[in-house]
Amino acid sequence: MQQQLLDNAVTDAYIEKLIAVNRNATTVKGGRKMSFSALVVAGDGNGTVGFGTGKAKEVPEAIRKASEGARRSMLHIQLKDKTLQHEIIARHGSSKVLMLPASEGTGVIAGNAMRAIFEVMGVQNVLAKCIGSSNPINVVRATIKGLKQMSTPESVAAKRGKTIKEITEAV
Repeated sequence: MQQQLLDNAVTDAYIEKLIAVNRNATTVKGGRKMSFSALVVAGDGNGTVGFGTGKAKEVPEAIRKASEGARRSMLHIQLKDKTLQHEIIARHGSSKVLMLPASEGTGVIAGNAMRAIFEVMGVQNVLAKCIGSSNPINVVRATIKGLKQMSTPESVAAKRGKTIKEITEAV
């Protein structure tokens, strides 16, 4: 009995989204040997997000491996009223992502891979654009890299030796 994972599976209080499944073929002496790779993002809907990739001879096994990898690579991002702290530009390979905080009621305006990340993270208002390559793996890596770079008003105030009030008023 195989457990089928859905696109939006909720396991252990984590929301998981399947972004991509690819079929890979290796040519061997006897013909082609097929395998599958999967890309999954997971989050708790409250600022925690992680992604993982898995590869196996069967699709469900590849998804399971990717889900485990996503849960292992979790990191917490501090959000500001269900949106981002500030504008972010990041790149990975030839994929470049631009993420902008948005006002209440805007919703998640982003491409497929970035939308999945924001939804499992709990971001409800954001504008995002993928520039260059739209390869899902590179877009996910660029988005996570950008989210890691995001700084909070507390960390900026500590670096500059100012109070949080001075930093937030300047913005």
